[in-house]
Amino acid sequence: MNKATLEKVFEYASKPVQGTMSRKLRKDVKIQVNEGEVYEGATLFLGEEFVRVTCIKDGMNINTYYDWEKIASVRTLGVME
Repeated sequence: MNKATLEKVFEYASKPVQGTMSRKLRKDVKIQVNEGEVYEGATLFLGEEFVRVTCIKDGMNINTYYDWEKIASVRTLGVME
């Protein structure tokens, strides 16, 4: 999958955070990168060379970085309407 396609998937699952270059996951949408952890309520930063996923877990702010070239899949999970 190329970077432009991956960017569209991340943009679909999120919305811009006003005044920043970050994006917040949409309500009731979760994402999973490379069959790894499922993120809920996370904030994304789509950089030129990497994607950063920021979330809070057990009272800690956790940042996970993904190399665009190493992302093989992105799964979106949402509630059925």
